[in-house]
Amino acid sequence: MSKFKYLAIFIMLVVVAGSLLTACSSSTPAPSGTVKMYIGGTFALTGAYAEDTTAVLQGFQDYAQYVNDNHVIAPWYKDRAVPKNVTVEVLYGDDQLAADKALTIYDDLKSKGLLTERVSSTAEGLALKEKMLADNIGATSQATSPAYLSPSETILTNAPIYTDSLAGAADWFKANWKGTAKPRVAYLSADMASGRSIDIPEMQAYLEKAGFEFAGKQFVPLVPTTPPTTQLSWLKENKVDLTLGFMVNGGTQPTIKEAVRLGMGPDQAYKITFAFANPAHLQIFVPAMGTSGNGVVVTGDFCAWEANNAGIQFANQLNKTYRADKPVTNIMYLDGIIEAMTQVEAQRLAMNATGKSVDKLTASDVLNSGFFKIKDMSTGDITITPLTYAKGSTEGITKVRVQQVQNGKVAEVGSYALHDIYQK
Repeated sequence: MSKFKYLAIFIMLVVVAGSLLTACSSSTPAPSGTVKMYIGGTFALTGAYAEDTTAVLQGFQDYAQYVNDNHVIAPWYKDRAVPKNVTVEVLYGDDQLAADKALTIYDDLKSKGLLTERVSSTAEGLALKEKMLADNIGATSQATSPAYLSPSETILTNAPIYTDSLAGAADWFKANWKGTAKPRVAYLSADMASGRSIDIPEMQAYLEKAGFEFAGKQFVPLVPTTPPTTQLSWLKENKVDLTLGFMVNGGTQPTIKEAVRLGMGPDQAYKITFAFANPAHLQIFVPAMGTSGNGVVVTGDFCAWEANNAGIQFANQLNKTYRADKPVTNIMYLDGIIEAMTQVEAQRLAMNATGKSVDKLTASDVLNSGFFKIKDMSTGDITITPLTYAKGSTEGITKVRVQQVQNGKVAEVGSYALHDIYQK
């Protein structure tokens, strides 16, 4: 064979090999560069919610690191992978529990590429609600105001709104009522937007329909500087059996201390039960109050730290891995984990639905193909039910958890269906 024939054969082989290599590279492209997935929003790291919200931020940060290290949304969801070229980063600002600062932070974070949001309080959520709707931005929230559902738009909750939560307390109390007359109920609530959000005609109508006699209402400062003796004395004078209200621990602890001093409580001389909605977390209340808080009820909250479930195991794992020197013990660490998981899952779903990489998504993609497509998302039983969201349906759970202080410990005493009391 001539040298020219050898050369022709060699050239042919090179061409064939080149075409095979080209075919292979087109079916298995090289991994693209690293892209950022942003989560976060406004955090009230200053003010009455500072302790709780700092724990929320820590939950966000540790969860983001977990996803970056493991590329899945949770240990129980090995099939829900986050692409390995995606790096999750938390963007946030301290809104100092002020609506005007929340608005400024919102604009700043949006300009940096944040496609999601979060809110810390009712006032901030209301300030941001219309802007987020106009921008098609979905937001997670540690606050669960009824106003978020009027109408239900883009703020998503992972606990019952305050009216539904306290209706659960009323259901539990009525189921255990031993008296022959109608039990008398009154509001004992914080004197601010969240505390007054329960004072609506629909709530009173539900209580009366459920078999209660409505006695009236009393409001105390969010964080009292003096004991609320006047309000508690009014309850005695009006023969109230059950109180319902929104308070944070800065309000519940001094209120119950004064109630005990006045001989008021389920095991005191004057028999009365005090019930509060989440965020009056017993997981914070009990270590501070011990057995002096016996009988206090909180509804709509997360499971206790002592619960033996996958969610608590996950939180403990995050603490051990990322905060071994100083673990977070505030129960709102769990809220941060859940909110962060929800924001990541929304973007993961949106990527899958649109075929876009996370850096090409729009806020509308994340809202409509992400948040509104979350169905039965397990939180490892941190929440009373899995989370489901859809357009027009943003109250993620379907039941109310009822917890009570018994012998200085948090006891699970039941769960009740939501009544959707607030007119949406």
